[in-house]
Amino acid sequence: MSKVFRITPKRVKRSNGQVLTPDMSITVTTKSHTTTPFYNGAVEIKEQYMRMYQFDYKKAGCSVNDFEFERLE
Repeated sequence: MSKVFRITPKRVKRSNGQVLTPDMSITVTTKSHTTTPFYNGAVEIKEQYMRMYQFDYKKAGCSVNDFEFERLE
């Protein structure tokens, strides 16, 4: 069973030529039942940010502390 999360950056982050802003919110569906979308190295989050914003999560050095997330029903 999958879970759906809305993920929103907490602040502006500039790192390695990448810019992440609070208006770059995404909706992610995880592949398994979990309480956090960051459970598997944030694979779904990385893919969604690349697809929507051409933002490289790994290159920017992002972590769970840079984001707020909420579970959607």
